[in-house]
Amino acid sequence: MREVLAQAAFQLFLERGFERTTVDDIVARAGVGRRSFFRYFPSKEDAVFPDHERCLAEMTEFLAAADGGDPVGAVSDAARIVLRMYAANPEFSVQRYRLTREVPGLRTYELSVVRRYEQTLAGHLRSRFGEGGDGALRAEVIAASVVAAHNNGLRLWLRSGGEGDPEAAVDHALALVREAWGRPAASTASTAPAVPEASAAPVVPAVPFAVSGGGGSDGEVVVMVARKGTPMWRVVQQVEAAVGEN
Repeated sequence: MREVLAQAAFQLFLERGFERTTVDDIVARAGVGRRSFFRYFPSKEDAVFPDHERCLAEMTEFLAAADGGDPVGAVSDAARIVLRMYAANPEFSVQRYRLTREVPGLRTYELSVVRRYEQTLAGHLRSRFGEGGDGALRAEVIAASVVAAHNNGLRLWLRSGGEGDPEAAVDHALALVREAWGRPAASTASTAPAVPEASAAPVVPAVPFAVSGGGGSDGEVVVMVARKGTPMWRVVQQVEAAVGEN
């Protein structure tokens, strides 16, 4: 019945437009009562996305069974569940994509669905990284990266009209995420760029030059170049040496 209602709703949306289609129109096309419709869908917006609840449940189950190996790999694989849902019915997926581009309210609804996927991925990552320190932040950033990568590849396929292999672009995008975030979180000390020791910091000798308008040398400007990260005391020391200060 859920599928029958969804098909009836989508046919009407394509024929009449989303805004002009009412719930009464949908149940009349499906041959059921209003109560049947609301038993399956809280609103007509939900009828445009009838498969997302099932997909979200499948993703949650998949992550719950994931082993303790690679958390970034696990959430990347979970995102592919969504891709397979779209790829299972290319014609419907492409039509829905075009419809959501035309109806702002559906686009807003779709964004709320995407956010639920992202929160599910982030929840799994927080369980692995912990809530303390940068664990929660890392989880949110990686989850957002996975969703963005997945959606980038998926939309390329949808904009093409569902032609070709949808997994190719998504796999490529997710590979970039795994390359960037697949390594274990390191301490700040190990990831921060090395700062050269004060004695080893290469400093270009200061070069004074006259700027006085009368051709004299009573006004000078000191220019010094130092590598980024050189300690400030070292910079001051070099400036003092250049201008003759002790």
